[in-house]
Amino acid sequence: MKFIIKLFPEITIKSRPVRKRLIARLQNNIQIILARIEPSVKVSSFWDKLEAAFDHEAVENVGEVRDALVDALSRIPGIQAFLEVEQYPLGDFHQVYELTREAYAERIKGKTFKVRVRRSGKHEFTSVELERYVGGGLRQHTEAAGVDVHKPEVWVDLEVRDDWLFIITRIHKGLGGYPLGTQEPVLSLISGGFDSIVASWMTMRRGCKTHFLFFNLGGYAHEIGVKQVSLYLWRRYGSSARVKFITVPFEEVVGEILQSIDRSHMGVVLKRMMMRAADRVADRMNIPALVTGESIAQVSSQTLPNLALIDSVAEHLVLRPLVTMDKPDIIDYTREIGAFEFASAMPEFCGVISDKPTTAAKRDRVEREEQGFDFDVLDRALESAEVISIDEIVENQNISSEIEALTRVDANQVIVDIRAPHEEERKPLNMPGCEIMKIPFYKLEQDIVGLDSKRQYLLYCEKGVMSQMHAQHLAEKGYENIGVYRPAAQK
Repeated sequence: MKFIIKLFPEITIKSRPVRKRLIARLQNNIQIILARIEPSVKVSSFWDKLEAAFDHEAVENVGEVRDALVDALSRIPGIQAFLEVEQYPLGDFHQVYELTREAYAERIKGKTFKVRVRRSGKHEFTSVELERYVGGGLRQHTEAAGVDVHKPEVWVDLEVRDDWLFIITRIHKGLGGYPLGTQEPVLSLISGGFDSIVASWMTMRRGCKTHFLFFNLGGYAHEIGVKQVSLYLWRRYGSSARVKFITVPFEEVVGEILQSIDRSHMGVVLKRMMMRAADRVADRMNIPALVTGESIAQVSSQTLPNLALIDSVAEHLVLRPLVTMDKPDIIDYTREIGAFEFASAMPEFCGVISDKPTTAAKRDRVEREEQGFDFDVLDRALESAEVISIDEIVENQNISSEIEALTRVDANQVIVDIRAPHEEERKPLNMPGCEIMKIPFYKLEQDIVGLDSKRQYLLYCEKGVMSQMHAQHLAEKGYENIGVYRPAAQK
Protein backbone atom coordinates (compact mmCIF):
# COMPACT_ATOMS: atom_id res chain seq x y z
CA MET A 1 0.00 0.00 0.00
CA LYS A 2 1.11 3.51 -0.74
CA PHE A 3 -0.36 6.99 -0.85
CA ILE A 4 -0.03 9.45 -3.73
CA ILE A 5 -0.19 12.95 -2.26
CA LYS A 6 -1.45 15.83 -4.40
CA LEU A 7 -0.17 19.35 -3.74
CA PHE A 8 -2.30 22.32 -2.72
CA PRO A 9 -2.90 24.10 -6.10
CA GLU A 10 -1.35 27.40 -4.98
CA ILE A 11 1.95 25.55 -4.53
CA THR A 12 1.99 24.51 -8.20
CA ILE A 13 1.82 28.09 -9.52
CA LYS A 14 4.90 29.29 -7.61
CA SER A 15 8.26 29.91 -9.22
CA ARG A 16 10.51 26.88 -9.51
CA PRO A 17 12.75 27.72 -6.49
CA VAL A 18 9.75 28.53 -4.25
CA ARG A 19 7.88 25.43 -5.36
CA LYS A 20 10.90 23.22 -4.61
CA ARG A 21 11.21 24.77 -1.15
CA LEU A 22 7.51 24.26 -0.38
CA ILE A 23 7.56 20.64 -1.57
CA ALA A 24 10.70 19.89 0.44
CA ARG A 25 9.10 21.26 3.62
CA LEU A 26 5.89 19.32 2.98
CA GLN A 27 7.89 16.14 2.46
CA ASN A 28 9.73 16.71 5.74
CA ASN A 29 6.50 17.46 7.65
CA ILE A 30 4.78 14.34 6.33
CA GLN A 31 7.82 12.18 7.11
CA ILE A 32 7.97 13.42 10.72
CA ILE A 33 4.27 12.82 11.40
CA LEU A 34 3.84 9.48 9.62
CA ALA A 35 7.04 8.00 11.07
CA ARG A 36 5.56 8.42 14.55
CA ILE A 37 2.79 6.06 13.48
CA GLU A 38 4.88 3.59 11.49
CA PRO A 39 8.69 3.92 11.48
CA SER A 40 9.06 2.12 8.13
CA VAL A 41 7.16 4.87 6.27
CA LYS A 42 9.21 6.52 3.54
CA VAL A 43 8.07 9.73 1.84
CA SER A 44 9.40 10.40 -1.67
CA SER A 45 9.21 13.74 -3.45
CA PHE A 46 8.39 14.43 -7.12
CA TRP A 47 7.76 17.62 -9.05
CA ASP A 48 3.96 17.34 -9.02
CA LYS A 49 3.26 14.97 -6.09
CA LEU A 50 4.67 13.07 -3.14
CA GLU A 51 4.41 9.38 -2.36
CA ALA A 52 4.32 7.69 1.05
CA ALA A 53 4.74 3.93 1.43
CA PHE A 54 5.47 1.55 4.29
CA ASP A 55 6.80 -2.00 4.65
CA HIS A 56 3.79 -4.30 5.02
CA GLU A 57 5.95 -7.16 6.26
CA ALA A 58 7.15 -5.07 9.21
CA VAL A 59 3.59 -4.29 10.35
CA GLU A 60 1.46 -6.62 12.47
CA ASN A 61 -1.89 -4.92 11.95
CA VAL A 62 -1.90 -3.32 8.51
CA GLY A 63 -5.51 -2.15 8.84
CA GLU A 64 -4.88 -0.14 12.02
CA VAL A 65 -1.74 1.43 10.57
CA ARG A 66 -3.57 2.30 7.36
CA ASP A 67 -6.41 4.00 9.29
CA ALA A 68 -3.94 5.99 11.39
CA LEU A 69 -1.98 7.12 8.33
CA VAL A 70 -5.16 8.21 6.51
CA ASP A 71 -6.26 10.20 9.57
CA ALA A 72 -2.85 11.89 9.87
CA LEU A 73 -2.60 12.77 6.16
CA SER A 74 -6.04 14.40 6.23
CA ARG A 75 -4.77 16.89 8.84
CA ILE A 76 -1.42 17.96 7.39
CA PRO A 77 -1.42 21.47 5.86
CA GLY A 78 -0.30 21.62 2.24
CA ILE A 79 -2.13 18.53 0.96
CA GLN A 80 -5.02 19.06 -1.45
CA ALA A 81 -5.94 15.35 -1.71
CA PHE A 82 -4.29 11.97 -1.36
CA LEU A 83 -4.94 8.73 -3.17
CA GLU A 84 -4.83 5.34 -1.54
CA VAL A 85 -3.08 2.88 -3.84
CA GLU A 86 -2.87 -0.90 -3.69
CA GLN A 87 0.12 -2.63 -5.28
CA TYR A 88 -0.06 -6.05 -7.00
CA PRO A 89 2.32 -8.16 -9.11
CA LEU A 90 1.39 -7.56 -12.74
CA GLY A 91 -0.43 -10.51 -14.33
CA ASP A 92 -2.46 -10.79 -17.53
CA PHE A 93 -5.23 -8.44 -18.68
CA HIS A 94 -7.97 -10.48 -17.01
CA GLN A 95 -6.22 -10.33 -13.63
CA VAL A 96 -5.95 -6.55 -13.99
CA TYR A 97 -9.66 -6.35 -14.85
CA GLU A 98 -10.72 -8.49 -11.85
CA LEU A 99 -8.66 -6.43 -9.39
CA THR A 100 -10.02 -3.22 -10.89
CA ARG A 101 -13.61 -4.43 -10.72
CA GLU A 102 -13.17 -5.33 -7.05
CA ALA A 103 -11.87 -1.84 -6.31
CA TYR A 104 -14.30 0.20 -8.46
CA ALA A 105 -17.59 -1.70 -8.84
CA GLU A 106 -19.38 0.24 -6.07
CA ARG A 107 -17.83 3.55 -7.03
CA ILE A 108 -19.00 3.45 -10.65
CA LYS A 109 -22.47 2.07 -9.88
CA GLY A 110 -24.99 4.20 -11.77
CA LYS A 111 -22.23 6.51 -13.08
CA THR A 112 -20.26 6.97 -16.27
CA PHE A 113 -16.57 6.15 -16.21
CA LYS A 114 -13.38 6.05 -18.22
CA VAL A 115 -10.33 3.86 -17.62
CA ARG A 116 -7.03 5.72 -17.64
CA VAL A 117 -3.74 3.78 -17.65
CA ARG A 118 -0.33 5.27 -16.99
CA ARG A 119 2.48 2.92 -17.96
CA SER A 120 6.26 2.97 -17.58
CA GLY A 121 8.76 0.25 -18.48
CA LYS A 122 8.84 -2.28 -21.32
CA HIS A 123 5.66 -4.28 -22.00
CA GLU A 124 4.18 -6.28 -24.88
CA PHE A 125 0.99 -4.24 -24.78
CA THR A 126 0.01 -0.59 -25.03
CA SER A 127 -1.80 1.52 -22.47
CA VAL A 128 -4.79 1.87 -24.85
CA GLU A 129 -5.11 -1.90 -25.22
CA LEU A 130 -5.27 -2.38 -21.46
CA GLU A 131 -7.75 0.50 -21.10
CA ARG A 132 -10.08 -1.08 -23.66
CA TYR A 133 -9.97 -4.54 -22.07
CA VAL A 134 -10.59 -3.32 -18.50
CA GLY A 135 -13.19 -0.75 -19.64
CA GLY A 136 -15.10 -3.34 -21.64
CA GLY A 137 -15.18 -5.71 -18.71
CA LEU A 138 -16.41 -3.04 -16.30
CA ARG A 139 -19.12 -1.92 -18.75
CA GLN A 140 -20.43 -5.47 -19.12
CA HIS A 141 -20.05 -6.83 -15.60
CA THR A 142 -20.85 -3.91 -13.31
CA GLU A 143 -23.86 -1.64 -12.81
CA ALA A 144 -22.09 1.38 -14.29
CA ALA A 145 -24.11 3.79 -16.46
CA GLY A 146 -21.62 3.36 -19.28
CA VAL A 147 -18.37 4.71 -20.68
CA ASP A 148 -17.87 8.43 -21.33
CA VAL A 149 -14.49 9.22 -22.85
CA HIS A 150 -14.99 13.01 -22.69
CA LYS A 151 -16.51 13.91 -19.30
CA PRO A 152 -16.76 10.77 -17.15
CA GLU A 153 -18.19 11.00 -13.64
CA VAL A 154 -15.48 8.63 -12.39
CA TRP A 155 -11.93 8.17 -13.60
CA VAL A 156 -10.71 4.58 -13.16
CA ASP A 157 -6.99 5.16 -12.69
CA LEU A 158 -4.43 2.39 -13.09
CA GLU A 159 -0.66 2.56 -13.16
CA VAL A 160 1.64 -0.08 -14.57
CA ARG A 161 5.26 0.27 -13.58
CA ASP A 162 7.55 -2.49 -14.86
CA ASP A 163 6.20 -5.71 -13.28
CA TRP A 164 3.81 -4.03 -10.85
CA LEU A 165 0.20 -2.90 -11.03
CA PHE A 166 -1.05 0.01 -8.92
CA ILE A 167 -4.79 0.58 -8.41
CA ILE A 168 -6.20 3.71 -6.79
CA THR A 169 -8.76 2.36 -4.31
CA ARG A 170 -9.79 5.53 -2.48
CA ILE A 171 -9.45 9.28 -2.82
CA HIS A 172 -9.29 11.37 0.37
CA LYS A 173 -9.68 15.12 0.77
CA GLY A 174 -6.72 16.96 2.28
CA LEU A 175 -6.61 20.05 4.49
CA GLY A 176 -5.27 22.35 1.77
CA GLY A 177 -3.20 25.40 2.66
CA TYR A 178 0.56 25.71 2.76
CA PRO A 179 3.02 23.35 4.47
CA LEU A 180 3.56 24.30 8.09
CA GLY A 181 6.70 26.38 8.53
CA THR A 182 6.82 27.75 4.99
CA GLN A 183 5.41 31.10 6.13
CA GLU A 184 6.62 33.33 8.96
CA PRO A 185 5.63 32.41 12.54
CA VAL A 186 2.74 34.14 14.31
CA LEU A 187 1.64 34.67 17.91
CA SER A 188 -2.03 33.85 18.47
CA LEU A 189 -3.89 35.50 21.34
CA ILE A 190 -5.97 32.51 22.42
CA SER A 191 -8.79 32.61 24.96
CA GLY A 192 -10.11 29.13 24.20
CA GLY A 193 -13.40 30.40 22.80
CA PHE A 194 -14.75 29.62 19.34
CA ASP A 195 -13.16 32.63 17.66
CA SER A 196 -9.57 32.34 18.85
CA ILE A 197 -9.55 28.57 18.25
CA VAL A 198 -10.60 28.93 14.62
CA ALA A 199 -8.26 31.88 14.02
CA SER A 200 -5.33 29.83 15.34
CA TRP A 201 -6.26 26.86 13.16
CA MET A 202 -6.54 29.06 10.09
CA THR A 203 -3.01 30.43 10.45
CA MET A 204 -1.66 26.91 11.04
CA ARG A 205 -3.44 25.74 7.88
CA ARG A 206 -1.93 28.65 5.98
CA GLY A 207 1.60 27.48 6.81
CA CYS A 208 2.41 29.67 9.82
CA LYS A 209 4.03 28.13 12.85
CA THR A 210 1.49 29.34 15.41
CA HIS A 211 2.56 30.03 19.00
CA PHE A 212 -0.09 30.53 21.68
CA LEU A 213 -0.40 33.50 24.05
CA PHE A 214 -2.91 33.32 26.92
CA PHE A 215 -3.78 36.21 29.24
CA ASN A 216 -4.91 34.73 32.56
CA LEU A 217 -7.54 37.03 34.02
CA GLY A 218 -7.74 35.06 37.26
CA GLY A 219 -9.30 31.71 36.49
CA TYR A 220 -7.22 28.55 36.86
CA ALA A 221 -9.99 26.45 35.29
CA HIS A 222 -9.82 28.76 32.28
CA GLU A 223 -6.08 28.25 31.98
CA ILE A 224 -6.53 24.46 32.06
CA GLY A 225 -9.10 24.67 29.28
CA VAL A 226 -6.97 26.91 27.08
CA LYS A 227 -3.92 24.70 27.50
CA GLN A 228 -6.04 21.68 26.67
CA VAL A 229 -7.42 23.08 23.43
CA SER A 230 -4.04 24.55 22.40
CA LEU A 231 -2.42 21.17 22.88
CA TYR A 232 -5.24 19.58 20.87
CA LEU A 233 -4.79 22.01 17.96
CA TRP A 234 -1.05 21.48 17.92
CA ARG A 235 -1.29 17.69 18.05
CA ARG A 236 -3.94 17.55 15.34
CA TYR A 237 -2.69 20.16 12.87
CA GLY A 238 0.78 21.40 13.76
CA SER A 239 2.86 18.73 15.46
CA SER A 240 5.58 18.76 12.79
CA ALA A 241 6.86 21.98 14.40
CA ARG A 242 7.70 22.89 18.00
CA VAL A 243 5.82 25.91 19.33
CA LYS A 244 5.51 27.75 22.64
CA PHE A 245 2.62 28.35 25.00
CA ILE A 246 2.94 31.62 26.92
CA THR A 247 0.83 32.53 29.94
CA VAL A 248 0.77 36.14 31.13
CA PRO A 249 -0.87 36.69 34.55
CA PHE A 250 -3.26 39.58 33.97
CA GLU A 251 -5.19 39.67 37.27
CA GLU A 252 -3.30 42.73 38.54
CA VAL A 253 -3.74 44.49 35.19
CA VAL A 254 -7.49 43.92 35.40
CA GLY A 255 -7.50 45.25 38.95
CA GLU A 256 -5.70 48.40 37.87
CA ILE A 257 -8.19 48.93 35.01
CA LEU A 258 -11.10 48.57 37.44
CA GLN A 259 -9.59 51.26 39.67
CA SER A 260 -8.36 53.80 37.14
CA ILE A 261 -10.46 53.55 33.93
CA ASP A 262 -14.00 54.79 33.31
CA ARG A 263 -16.38 51.85 32.97
CA SER A 264 -17.46 52.78 29.44
CA HIS A 265 -13.86 52.40 28.20
CA MET A 266 -12.71 49.37 30.20
CA GLY A 267 -13.16 46.87 27.36
CA VAL A 268 -11.14 48.88 24.85
CA VAL A 269 -8.38 49.65 27.36
CA LEU A 270 -8.12 45.99 28.39
CA LYS A 271 -7.66 45.00 24.73
CA ARG A 272 -5.03 47.73 24.29
CA MET A 273 -3.12 46.42 27.30
CA MET A 274 -3.24 42.89 25.88
CA MET A 275 -2.01 44.17 22.53
CA ARG A 276 0.86 46.04 24.19
CA ALA A 277 1.84 42.91 26.08
CA ALA A 278 1.53 40.72 22.97
CA ASP A 279 3.71 43.18 21.07
CA ARG A 280 6.50 42.82 23.62
CA VAL A 281 6.22 39.02 23.77
CA ALA A 282 6.42 38.89 19.97
CA ASP A 283 9.52 41.12 20.09
CA ARG A 284 11.23 38.75 22.52
CA MET A 285 10.41 35.74 20.33
CA ASN A 286 11.22 37.48 17.03
CA ILE A 287 7.70 36.88 15.71
CA PRO A 288 6.50 39.34 13.03
CA ALA A 289 2.70 39.14 13.43
CA LEU A 290 -0.07 38.78 16.00
CA VAL A 291 -3.32 36.85 15.48
CA THR A 292 -6.69 37.50 17.10
CA GLY A 293 -10.15 36.02 16.63
CA GLU A 294 -12.02 39.31 16.33
CA SER A 295 -14.86 39.80 13.85
CA ILE A 296 -16.38 43.15 12.88
CA ALA A 297 -19.06 44.32 15.34
CA GLN A 298 -19.37 40.99 17.15
CA VAL A 299 -18.98 42.82 20.47
CA SER A 300 -18.58 46.48 21.40
CA SER A 301 -14.77 46.44 21.34
CA GLN A 302 -14.78 45.03 17.80
CA THR A 303 -16.26 47.95 15.89
CA LEU A 304 -13.95 49.44 13.30
CA PRO A 305 -13.17 52.60 15.35
CA ASN A 306 -12.35 50.52 18.42
CA LEU A 307 -10.26 47.99 16.49
CA ALA A 308 -8.26 50.85 15.00
CA LEU A 309 -7.54 52.23 18.49
CA ILE A 310 -6.59 48.78 19.76
CA ASP A 311 -4.20 48.18 16.85
CA SER A 312 -2.58 51.60 17.22
CA VAL A 313 -0.60 50.49 20.29
CA ALA A 314 0.96 47.53 18.43
CA GLU A 315 4.04 47.78 16.24
CA HIS A 316 3.50 44.31 14.80
CA LEU A 317 1.10 43.35 12.03
CA VAL A 318 -2.25 42.20 13.49
CA LEU A 319 -3.98 39.40 11.56
CA ARG A 320 -7.71 38.76 11.98
CA PRO A 321 -8.63 35.70 9.88
CA LEU A 322 -12.28 35.89 11.00
CA VAL A 323 -12.80 39.60 10.53
CA THR A 324 -15.84 39.27 8.19
CA MET A 325 -17.13 35.87 9.29
CA ASP A 326 -20.49 35.25 10.95
CA LYS A 327 -20.61 33.55 14.34
CA PRO A 328 -22.59 30.49 13.15
CA ASP A 329 -19.95 29.85 10.48
CA ILE A 330 -17.17 30.14 13.05
CA ILE A 331 -18.96 27.63 15.29
CA ASP A 332 -19.34 25.28 12.31
CA TYR A 333 -15.59 25.43 11.80
CA THR A 334 -14.97 24.31 15.39
CA ARG A 335 -17.14 21.27 14.69
CA GLU A 336 -15.21 20.56 11.50
CA ILE A 337 -11.83 20.63 13.24
CA GLY A 338 -13.04 18.71 16.29
CA ALA A 339 -12.81 21.58 18.78
CA PHE A 340 -16.49 22.38 19.37
CA GLU A 341 -16.65 20.53 22.70
CA PHE A 342 -13.56 22.36 23.94
CA ALA A 343 -14.93 25.79 23.04
CA SER A 344 -18.47 25.20 24.31
CA ALA A 345 -17.18 23.96 27.68
CA MET A 346 -14.57 26.69 28.15
CA PRO A 347 -14.96 28.35 31.57
CA GLU A 348 -15.79 32.03 31.26
CA PHE A 349 -14.00 34.69 33.27
CA CYS A 350 -14.98 38.29 32.68
CA GLY A 351 -12.16 40.55 33.70
CA VAL A 352 -14.07 43.79 33.20
CA ILE A 353 -17.70 44.55 32.44
CA SER A 354 -18.21 47.98 30.90
CA ASP A 355 -21.27 50.04 31.78
CA LYS A 356 -22.74 51.18 28.44
CA PRO A 357 -19.50 50.36 26.57
CA THR A 358 -18.45 52.76 23.87
CA THR A 359 -18.60 51.52 20.30
CA ALA A 360 -16.69 54.49 18.89
CA ALA A 361 -13.94 55.39 21.34
CA LYS A 362 -11.94 58.56 20.60
CA ARG A 363 -8.16 58.51 20.71
CA ASP A 364 -7.81 61.56 22.98
CA ARG A 365 -10.37 60.19 25.46
CA VAL A 366 -8.71 56.77 25.61
CA GLU A 367 -5.27 58.29 26.07
CA ARG A 368 -6.58 60.51 28.91
CA GLU A 369 -8.06 57.44 30.59
CA GLU A 370 -4.75 55.59 30.30
CA GLN A 371 -2.82 58.45 31.91
CA GLY A 372 -4.14 57.24 35.25
CA PHE A 373 -3.05 53.64 34.61
CA ASP A 374 0.07 52.39 36.43
CA PHE A 375 2.10 50.80 33.62
CA ASP A 376 4.46 49.21 36.16
CA VAL A 377 1.62 46.71 36.65
CA LEU A 378 1.86 45.69 33.00
CA ASP A 379 5.65 45.40 33.29
CA ARG A 380 5.31 43.08 36.29
CA ALA A 381 2.83 40.90 34.43
CA LEU A 382 5.26 40.46 31.55
CA GLU A 383 8.15 39.73 33.92
CA SER A 384 6.02 36.93 35.42
CA ALA A 385 5.08 35.43 32.06
CA GLU A 386 5.57 31.68 31.80
CA VAL A 387 6.89 30.20 28.55
CA ILE A 388 6.80 26.44 27.92
CA SER A 389 6.94 24.18 24.88
CA ILE A 390 3.45 23.12 23.90
CA ASP A 391 4.37 19.42 24.13
CA GLU A 392 5.65 19.89 27.66
CA ILE A 393 2.42 21.24 29.12
CA VAL A 394 2.20 18.34 31.56
CA GLU A 395 5.55 19.44 33.01
CA ASN A 396 4.08 22.85 33.84
CA GLN A 397 5.22 23.74 37.35
CA ASN A 398 1.68 24.87 38.21
CA ILE A 399 0.45 21.30 37.92
CA SER A 400 1.02 19.62 41.25
CA SER A 401 3.09 16.44 41.25
CA GLU A 402 1.47 15.52 44.57
CA ILE A 403 -1.43 13.87 42.72
CA GLU A 404 0.15 10.52 42.14
CA ALA A 405 -0.75 8.68 38.95
CA LEU A 406 -1.83 5.15 39.93
CA THR A 407 -1.26 2.12 37.74
CA ARG A 408 -3.49 -0.25 39.75
CA VAL A 409 -7.15 0.08 40.68
CA ASP A 410 -8.57 -1.08 44.04
CA ALA A 411 -12.13 -2.19 44.78
CA ASN A 412 -13.19 1.21 46.14
CA GLN A 413 -11.78 3.11 43.18
CA VAL A 414 -13.63 4.06 40.00
CA ILE A 415 -11.94 5.00 36.73
CA VAL A 416 -13.47 8.10 35.14
CA ASP A 417 -12.77 8.29 31.41
CA ILE A 418 -12.75 12.04 30.68
CA ARG A 419 -12.01 11.81 26.96
CA ALA A 420 -14.38 13.31 24.41
CA PRO A 421 -16.95 10.78 23.15
CA HIS A 422 -15.37 10.41 19.70
CA GLU A 423 -11.99 9.60 21.30
CA GLU A 424 -13.53 7.07 23.68
CA GLU A 425 -15.43 5.37 20.85
CA ARG A 426 -12.32 5.18 18.70
CA LYS A 427 -10.26 3.51 21.41
CA PRO A 428 -12.42 2.20 24.29
CA LEU A 429 -10.77 1.65 27.67
CA ASN A 430 -10.89 -2.10 28.32
CA MET A 431 -10.37 -2.85 32.02
CA PRO A 432 -12.10 -6.14 32.99
CA GLY A 433 -13.15 -6.19 36.65
CA CYS A 434 -12.88 -2.40 37.04
CA GLU A 435 -15.76 0.04 37.28
CA ILE A 436 -15.48 2.67 34.57
CA MET A 437 -17.54 5.84 34.27
CA LYS A 438 -17.60 7.99 31.16
CA ILE A 439 -17.73 11.70 31.97
CA PRO A 440 -16.33 13.91 29.15
CA PHE A 441 -13.99 16.63 30.41
CA TYR A 442 -16.53 19.32 29.57
CA LYS A 443 -19.09 17.77 31.96
CA LEU A 444 -16.65 16.81 34.70
CA GLU A 445 -17.07 19.78 37.01
CA GLN A 446 -20.88 19.67 37.01
CA ASP A 447 -21.17 15.85 37.25
CA ILE A 448 -18.55 15.38 39.96
CA VAL A 449 -20.95 16.99 42.47
CA GLY A 450 -23.30 14.00 42.38
CA LEU A 451 -20.69 11.29 42.92
CA ASP A 452 -20.27 9.23 46.10
CA SER A 453 -17.89 11.10 48.38
CA LYS A 454 -16.84 7.83 50.04
CA ARG A 455 -15.27 6.44 46.88
CA GLN A 456 -12.13 7.52 45.06
CA TYR A 457 -12.33 8.54 41.41
CA LEU A 458 -9.32 8.17 39.13
CA LEU A 459 -9.36 10.38 36.04
CA TYR A 460 -8.12 8.86 32.79
CA CYS A 461 -7.17 10.28 29.40
CA GLU A 462 -5.07 8.79 26.63
CA LYS A 463 -1.93 10.88 27.12
CA GLY A 464 -2.22 11.39 30.88
CA VAL A 465 -1.87 15.16 30.48
CA MET A 466 -5.38 16.51 30.90
CA SER A 467 -6.36 13.99 33.57
CA GLN A 468 -3.55 15.40 35.72
CA MET A 469 -4.64 19.00 35.05
CA HIS A 470 -8.30 18.38 35.82
CA ALA A 471 -7.43 16.39 38.95
CA GLN A 472 -5.32 19.26 40.21
CA HIS A 473 -8.12 21.73 39.55
CA LEU A 474 -10.70 19.60 41.39
CA ALA A 475 -8.29 19.07 44.29
CA GLU A 476 -7.90 22.84 44.63
CA LYS A 477 -11.69 23.13 44.76
CA GLY A 478 -11.74 20.82 47.78
CA TYR A 479 -12.37 17.38 46.28
CA GLU A 480 -10.12 15.04 48.22
CA ASN A 481 -11.26 11.82 46.53
CA ILE A 482 -9.86 12.60 43.06
CA GLY A 483 -6.81 10.87 41.62
CA VAL A 484 -5.31 9.95 38.28
CA TYR A 485 -5.17 6.57 36.57
CA ARG A 486 -2.32 6.04 34.17
CA PRO A 487 -1.54 2.56 32.79
CA ALA A 488 2.01 1.35 33.37
CA ALA A 489 2.78 1.50 29.64
CA GLN A 490 1.65 5.15 29.56
CA LYS A 491 3.84 6.05 32.52
